[in-house]
Amino acid sequence: MIQVSNVGLRYGDRKLFEDVNIKFTPGNCYGLIGANGAGKSTFLKILSGEIEPQEGHVSMGKDERLSVLKQNHFEYDEFNVLDTVIMGNKRLYEVKQEKDAIYMKEDFSDEDGIRAAELEGEFAELNGWEAESEAATLLNGLGIGEELHYLKMAELEGSDKVKVLLAQALFGKPDVLLLDEPTNHLDLKAIGWLEEFLINFENTVIVVSHDRHFLNKVCTHIADLDFGKIQLYVGNYDFWYESSQLALKMAQDQNSKKEEKIKELQAFIARFSANASKSKQATSRKKMLDKIELDDIRPSSRKYPFINFQTGREIGNDVLTVDGLTASQDGEILFKDIRFMMNKDDKIALIGNPLAKTALMDILMEQREPDSGTFKWGVTTSQSYFENDHDKYFTGSEKSLVEWLRQYSPEDETESFLRGFLGRMLFSGEEVKKSPSVLSGGEKVRCMLSKMMLSSANVLLLDEPTNHLDLESIQALNEGLIRFKGAMLFTSHDHQFIQTIANRIIEIQDDGSILDKQLTYDEFLEWKQAQGIV
Repeated sequence: MIQVSNVGLRYGDRKLFEDVNIKFTPGNCYGLIGANGAGKSTFLKILSGEIEPQEGHVSMGKDERLSVLKQNHFEYDEFNVLDTVIMGNKRLYEVKQEKDAIYMKEDFSDEDGIRAAELEGEFAELNGWEAESEAATLLNGLGIGEELHYLKMAELEGSDKVKVLLAQALFGKPDVLLLDEPTNHLDLKAIGWLEEFLINFENTVIVVSHDRHFLNKVCTHIADLDFGKIQLYVGNYDFWYESSQLALKMAQDQNSKKEEKIKELQAFIARFSANASKSKQATSRKKMLDKIELDDIRPSSRKYPFINFQTGREIGNDVLTVDGLTASQDGEILFKDIRFMMNKDDKIALIGNPLAKTALMDILMEQREPDSGTFKWGVTTSQSYFENDHDKYFTGSEKSLVEWLRQYSPEDETESFLRGFLGRMLFSGEEVKKSPSVLSGGEKVRCMLSKMMLSSANVLLLDEPTNHLDLESIQALNEGLIRFKGAMLFTSHDHQFIQTIANRIIEIQDDGSILDKQLTYDEFLEWKQAQGIV
């Protein structure tokens, strides 16, 4: 259990938190959400003690241990992988080190024997004899094989270091677990393993994540950070989002009778409760959902960008033909002799090797030459491309956002039109005068999406468009692409994004071939499992 009492924090004139009072209890997983810059990571640092609040305090139960997912991937480079995980329980590791040092002495004294006996007792109480086995199990679950367990951390790839640090945070059954973006750089198998671990975790978890599917699977509560306060809601992210939208609709419709609102709320809760799976987390959520009353849900102050892709002309049946494309990089085959046709109703999620996915999109947009093979776009098609690396569009630009966007407008649009367009993408007032070169990652993505919307293309290619976006913008983009009437080829690490948009999956496999199935993402994963394909 961890309790926050009257916590406040300011940076200059900016108020991040004020009079925050909240209790996080065992057996629950809390998803901490809030707009970019709202202070989610800062709040986790206050909970961990890394930052002291200016007002109030944070308290835990006596002898309880708190564990944090570390963000410095180079902090443990001199240690081996297994020891790095065990360091998740600082006291256990200290006891192990002192005990081993005593046994290494050549002149072992009586005092050493007494001290060693004390340490052995504490070591046993801390489950030290199971430490290496538990650490190995966590590493294996996250995809770090035994051949890596005794290597130095410095010898690992960056994505593997992330997994080791996650195993470190999970190690030793901490009483409170703080996770800031734990699914970053994880593959789907590792994310699935982590979801199951947290669903069965019996203590307190507080997690920040932009992965809605992950939040929906593991969270029993949503902690909404808004206006310097934190409001707790029962349920997962989808329930919070839908209920906040329902509350907003009710607030706007003041003439609606309370009885009608109650019936709408009851139907809404029944729908979510009926969808609960048999997992422990979902069962717990269902019991809490059944107790919710009308006053328990409130409208959110969140602002969502308006994302709406219109097609300039109707797309024909002949969209794209790929015939024998092959590409390599640094002597490694990315894909080999791949062939497929794209149809006008296709919304294709491209999954697999990240380098291969980007290379294929670059080739289709004539920004890279293939090693061999050809492709052909249909005569009725027009394409717009969201590039994974789009910094070149902003580097060195001293124009205002209005002038930056004007250069991509197919017509000579007025400044008021462009300002209105940017306003819908959450650039309001004086913000439209900002230089594009000073934009944040999320702001650049919103500008690139604005550029794409102005093109009125009937085929969209998007390479990881959800990177850098907050949950509100991801939600808006997700809904905008569901509504899109053209064809689409896209990549994403967001499970829910793929599942709700794609009607076809093309996976580029390690050998350079492709799997091509007219299925939703979840159906594709089930098909692979049934076929025994890893």
